[in-house]
Amino acid sequence: MSQQHTSQRELFESRPQWDEDDARRGTIATVVLPEGVEKPLDYLVPESLAAEVEPGRRVRVPLGRANRETLAYCVAVRHGDLPQAPLKSVVGVEDAKPLLSARMIELTKWMADRWMARWGEVLEAVLPAGVRLRNRVRLSPLLMATGVEPPRKPTPAQAKVLAAATEPKTADQLAAASGASRAVVQRLVKLGLLAEAGAVERPGRAKAERPAIVHDRPAELSPAQASSLASIKDAMAAKRHETIVLFGVTGSGKTEVYLQAVEETVSYGRQAIVLVPEISLTPQTCDRFRARFGTVAVLHSHLTAAERHAQWREIASGRVNVVVGARSAIFAPTPRLGLIVIDEEHESSFKQATAPRYHARDVAEWIAKAEGVPLVLGSATPALETFARCLSGEWTMCRLADRVGGGQLPAVITVDLRERGSRSRGAVSPRLAAGIRWALDAGGQVMLLLNRRGFATHVQCRACGHTARCDQCDLALTLHQPGNRGICHGCGLVARLPADCPDCHAPGLVHSGTGTQRLEEQVRASFPDAAVARMDTDTMRTRGSHERTLDAFRNRQIDILVGTQMIAKGLDFPSVMLVGVVNADAALHLADFRAAERTCQLVTQVAGRSGRGPLGGRVVVQTSTPDHPAIRAAATHDYEAFVRSELPAREALLYPPYGSIVRMVVRSIDERAASDWAGHLVERLRRAAEGMPEIRVLGPAPAPIARLRDRFRWHLQLHGPDGTSLRALVARATAGLKTPDNVAWIIDVDPVDML
Repeated sequence: MSQQHTSQRELFESRPQWDEDDARRGTIATVVLPEGVEKPLDYLVPESLAAEVEPGRRVRVPLGRANRETLAYCVAVRHGDLPQAPLKSVVGVEDAKPLLSARMIELTKWMADRWMARWGEVLEAVLPAGVRLRNRVRLSPLLMATGVEPPRKPTPAQAKVLAAATEPKTADQLAAASGASRAVVQRLVKLGLLAEAGAVERPGRAKAERPAIVHDRPAELSPAQASSLASIKDAMAAKRHETIVLFGVTGSGKTEVYLQAVEETVSYGRQAIVLVPEISLTPQTCDRFRARFGTVAVLHSHLTAAERHAQWREIASGRVNVVVGARSAIFAPTPRLGLIVIDEEHESSFKQATAPRYHARDVAEWIAKAEGVPLVLGSATPALETFARCLSGEWTMCRLADRVGGGQLPAVITVDLRERGSRSRGAVSPRLAAGIRWALDAGGQVMLLLNRRGFATHVQCRACGHTARCDQCDLALTLHQPGNRGICHGCGLVARLPADCPDCHAPGLVHSGTGTQRLEEQVRASFPDAAVARMDTDTMRTRGSHERTLDAFRNRQIDILVGTQMIAKGLDFPSVMLVGVVNADAALHLADFRAAERTCQLVTQVAGRSGRGPLGGRVVVQTSTPDHPAIRAAATHDYEAFVRSELPAREALLYPPYGSIVRMVVRSIDERAASDWAGHLVERLRRAAEGMPEIRVLGPAPAPIARLRDRFRWHLQLHGPDGTSLRALVARATAGLKTPDNVAWIIDVDPVDML
């Protein structure tokens, strides 16, 4: 009896097997930290947070021995067996709803692998600061009058606020503009008379401001445009991914093809992302899209955090059908994506210069494939990587060989600066001066390109040869006027240049080389009857200055526009009769295998600004190497001739597009430390590459710019036919490396900047 009693007691007091199994199981969240620890970490999700923790939200987790509370991205949640070692628990949830979709989490993981970046860095990069900080720091929303009829007549103070709220402003800005208190502003918000700007529909606003472009849709497309559009529509109708490259001369109507392709996308109830170089985000570009589609989200670097958050929210809600923006707009949270367009796809600005060093074209291709939508790339001078993929049949190329309306490409005159008769006292040759006079006398406008800003590119002593150099960089100081300032274009250091040589004390320093500032001065002196303006980073510092200058040029308030490459991109001015390239060789001989490609693209693009109107046009190209394939191709409007000459050389050397490159740059305030660490990296890479003869390890060597911002720079390169194997090699060779405290180094996969 007692034995039976004991067994019954054990039965009721012991824990059933299923309870023990359940105790060993739980919900586990995998999180990625924005910085610090590189690998994903697992945390236990308490039952109280199980309903809130999900992929795409940020969570607060304890980290390290001190259990410091840290913000992390939840990338996965699973229910299963718990590990033997106890897991720390998630402390809290940061976001009310996911910031990232499952597709976006997958994309960021792919980007981290593709460009050898930390996953946390990529997650931070794809989310705008305004979105990430919304819950951490209360951003001031932009408010705007809703147009709702007030229930009673507004007070005088309220009326002033509403009058000031015709454009988006923060509450503080409205209070300051109207002289009212913040309480008055808040009262109007409660009454529904003010609302956040992102929530206010403003149909027709752009049309009212710029009526000239409302009816810019042509009656019919050219045969080449119609054929290109049909290729895009076919892919769209079949709901399949296809990459279509529009290779069209400047003025061939590529933008109209984009616009009608986007119209087709919107007609299906889907959204479109249109990427353009940052510099092309002018009112002219944006208003063309607004004129067709009404509300358009425009994403660029000049938006405030609150503005970007408002745009982001509108896109995610599906209320905006068209997103136009620079590189990072590819991450816009479009729930119904139907089309991606990249204009001027050859532009180097589509490659991110800081970690994560992604290329927007490759990210766009991944997204388009994942979503099953067409990707359209357009350029008059496609990147050689793009051209090669079309030649291989991987991508489809649609050619637009003629300008719309039967317009002719401008005649190009090459001025050989080696000939004595081509020289003059200034930067403008007699032939170019005559062309400027011809255009002005005919009532036309002139654009002069010189991709060197400042007054003089270097300052030198005639007696001893001393050159004014930056104390922090391996660069000569550029003279800027007024004030006789020497400015380093590497680090921005500003120094007052002495009147005499600091080495030999000889009087008078020689100002050599010409920048846009000196060119503007020379043009003003030579053509005093013309209105002259300059566009470079020195004159375009204030917000809106870029747009104001281009509007003045469009309205014929400026006769001659002098500028750097920012005047070469996607601008359409029918009155421009002459384009002058003052020094076509400026970047031709840099230590960069893409130097010739970039030169050909730049000269071709700026030449295309001429002759777009009924007056016709000409182009004058000044060069000391007129026989270079890049110059010859640009002068004959034959970009394919350059491609045919350049691709065999790239193939022979295994340069892109026939091979891949991984570049590493080591920086240190101590030159020996930089060179030693670069050497150490090379040794590890060569050991890892043993038995792989197809991979070359080049270096180490001082970088072309050997010192920048007071840091010595050494670099090395890996070349190979396959990017995947190169990345795997680098990962093996650098695993477990502990970097010295006085050294920093980066990995750049498929680099665009080799300096």
